[in-house]
Amino acid sequence: MLATYRNNIFDDLFNTPFFTRSEANMMKTDIKEHDGSYELTVDLPGVKKEDIKAELNDGYLTITAENNTSKDEKDENGKYICRERYSGSYSRSFYVGDAVTEEDIKAKFENGTLTLVILKKEAPPEKQNKYIAIG
Repeated sequence: MLATYRNNIFDDLFNTPFFTRSEANMMKTDIKEHDGSYELTVDLPGVKKEDIKAELNDGYLTITAENNTSKDEKDENGKYICRERYSGSYSRSFYVGDAVTEEDIKAKFENGTLTLVILKKEAPPEKQNKYIAIG
């Protein structure tokens, strides 16, 4: 009988990550400023290292993560009562400046936490027109 396994068939459905979490909640980030660098700590619980990408493009650091989970429940006879799957990807972007290169960013992933250390770099001075005096 279905009622012995849960109160309402829709309880678990609407408590899945798809319905209850926003992208920001999936990638909670702390940013610390140090003398010569910034440190980003991104929570990515349940995500595997191979499912994370960090890309630097036009001064923006974009972190993308994919998550695929499944939840199987069986009765005593091994028959499925419920099979739920969640698959999704999410990303966040941070402006780090046009002067920062890939070599200026160090990344490490341990225990569901991605840590990135980004060296501070001064933006190159804006080009100014140099006029020639006409006498």
